[in-house]
Amino acid sequence: MDREIPKEVLRRERRNLIIKWSAISVAVIVVIIVLLSMMRRSVNAADLTFSIADVGTIETSVNASGRVVPAFEEIINSPISTKIVEVYSTEGDSVAAGTPLLLLDLQSAQVEVDKLNDERRRMTYQLEQQRLANHTYLSSLEMQLKVKEMDVNRKRVEVVNERRLDSIGSGTGEKVREAELAYRTGVLELEQLRQQLVNDRQVKDAELKMKQIEIDIFEKNYAEKMRTLNDARILAPRPATLTYINNNIGQQIGQGEKVAVISDLSHFKVDAEIADSYGDRVSPGAHAKVRLGKTQLDGHVSSVTPLSKNGVISFTIMLDDDDNQRLRSGLRTDVFVMCDIKDEVVRIANAPFFKGPGVYDLFVESSDGELEKRQVKLGDSNYEYVEVVSGLKKGERVVVSDMSNFAKSERLKLNK
Repeated sequence: MDREIPKEVLRRERRNLIIKWSAISVAVIVVIIVLLSMMRRSVNAADLTFSIADVGTIETSVNASGRVVPAFEEIINSPISTKIVEVYSTEGDSVAAGTPLLLLDLQSAQVEVDKLNDERRRMTYQLEQQRLANHTYLSSLEMQLKVKEMDVNRKRVEVVNERRLDSIGSGTGEKVREAELAYRTGVLELEQLRQQLVNDRQVKDAELKMKQIEIDIFEKNYAEKMRTLNDARILAPRPATLTYINNNIGQQIGQGEKVAVISDLSHFKVDAEIADSYGDRVSPGAHAKVRLGKTQLDGHVSSVTPLSKNGVISFTIMLDDDDNQRLRSGLRTDVFVMCDIKDEVVRIANAPFFKGPGVYDLFVESSDGELEKRQVKLGDSNYEYVEVVSGLKKGERVVVSDMSNFAKSERLKLNK
C-alpha cells in the first residue's frame, strides 16, 4: 500500500523545477544576446570621417567638372591643299614669333600667283593704254572745237560785211540772208561740238573709273592669294610652346586641315561643363572656385556657351592665379560656381558622398555610442558645406565618409 507524498516535498520539487527552467531560460536569453551582440557589425571610429551639424551661413554653389587648358592656344591650319615637304620643329619646342615649323609644297600655289601677277601687269598696261587713247581722242575733239570757233568768228565777220555793203547799195539782201544763215548754222554746230566734248569727257572718265575698279578688285584678289601663299609658309605667329605638329613628311593635307598647335603653357584657364538644368545659375562674372586635390584656386566665369549639347552647357573660368605651379594642361578639376547666400541654416561638411540635393541614408551617432541609420534630406551646397533640410539637429555627429559597405545595416557598433 503506497504512502501519500507530503505536500512539503511536492512544493520543494516544484520550486526546484521552476528554478531550473528559469535558469535555463536566462542562460538561453544571455546566449542569444551575446550572439546578437557578436553578430552586429562594428566599425572603428578611426576609419570614419565625422562631421558635427552646426548652424551658419552657406554661400551656395553648383558643382561642375572641368579641365585645365592653356589660357592661349592657336590652331594652325593649312591654307591650301598640298603635301608636307619638311618638318623643322618637334612637339614641346619653345618657339619664337616667325620660327619656321614645317614646309609645304608651294609650287602650284606659286605658279598661280605668278599667273595672277602677269595678269595684273597686263591690266595695268591696259589702263594706261585706255588713258592715253582717251587723252588723244579728247585732244582731237578740243582741236576741232577751236577750229569751229574760228570758223564761226569768220562767218560773223562776213555777216557784218554783207550788211555794210547792203547799206551802201553794193550788196544784196539775198547775200545778207545767206551770210546770216551760215553764221547761225555755224553757231549751232559749235554748240553741238562743245556739248559733245563735255559728254565724251564724262564717258571717258567713267570708262577709266570702271577700269580702275576692275583693277582694284583684282588687286584685292591678288593680295588674298599672296597672303594665302605667305600663310602656307608655316611660321609660329607668336612666342609659345609647340604642343602638336603633323610630322608625316609626304602626307597629303587638305585646305583647312590642322597641321600644328601652339600654346602658352605659362598661363592656364579651366573649361568646365555642367548639366543644362543648372544653366540659369551660371552666368558670366560669377565667382568660382577650382579644386586641384588639396589646392583651391579662385576665378570667375568669363563666358558661357548659349546652347546645350548632349544635356550639358560649357563655360570658361579665368583664374586669378593662372600661373600656379599645380596647373597642368589636361588636368581634371572640380569646379564650384557661387550663386547664392543662405544664412542660419543647419549644415554639415561636404564630402564625396554628396551627389546633389536629395534624401540620403546617413549614419548618426546615438546617445549610447552606436551608429544608427537615418534618412536625412540635404539641399544646396558649396565646396565646404551641405545644407541640412531635415533629419539632423545642431550638435549631432554624422558620418560623412563612404558607407556603401554597410548599406544593409541599420545599426553599427562603434569601436572607439
